[in-house]
Amino acid sequence: MRTIIAGGHGKIALRLERLLGGDATGLVRNPAHVADVEATGARAVLCDLERASVAEIADILRGADAVVFAAGAGPGSGPARKDTVDRGASVLLADAAERAGVRRFVQISSMGAGRPPEPGGDEVWAAYITAKTEAEHDLTRRSLDWTILRPGALTDDPGTGLVLLDLEVPRGRVPRDDVAAVIAALLRQRAGLGQVLELVSGGTPIDEAITALP
Repeated sequence: MRTIIAGGHGKIALRLERLLGGDATGLVRNPAHVADVEATGARAVLCDLERASVAEIADILRGADAVVFAAGAGPGSGPARKDTVDRGASVLLADAAERAGVRRFVQISSMGAGRPPEPGGDEVWAAYITAKTEAEHDLTRRSLDWTILRPGALTDDPGTGLVLLDLEVPRGRVPRDDVAAVIAALLRQRAGLGQVLELVSGGTPIDEAITALP
């Protein structure tokens, strides 16, 4: 399955690219990141999602089987970039997917999205959750075969392959390894279509957790 991954140099994206190998193409905006993506076995394409047009991105997506939105403004960015990347780039990518005829779209969101941020909290976190929520709302209104994945607190611990995956789960932590493995399995099994799924570490093997989805 030829898969285009936006935010191709991100920590989850690089793990996913290793799993998908030559079937994956990572979109990166920094030429210095090309080698890291290619070291996973994936292909790298330069594309700045804050500057590219829908038509330019659609040309890259054309002929793909799936798109994964794994981009994020990242640590140290302020509220403005949370909006332009975590919301705006996802909307742009979905527009391009529709234009290119790529129906399968997996969006990496965050646990806590889908409801307003708590008042009085950190301004940047509030902007991040608001951007993720608005990106989710945009995607759910489309006729794409979408899946939204909301992982819990991300860690760099080695993956266990054991998760808790459902429409709603208690807050918890999850290794990025396991997030990538869940996405790969969702793509492989064409599962989770039209669902918003929450993910933390648990006791169920990934394939079994996906088979058990409602």
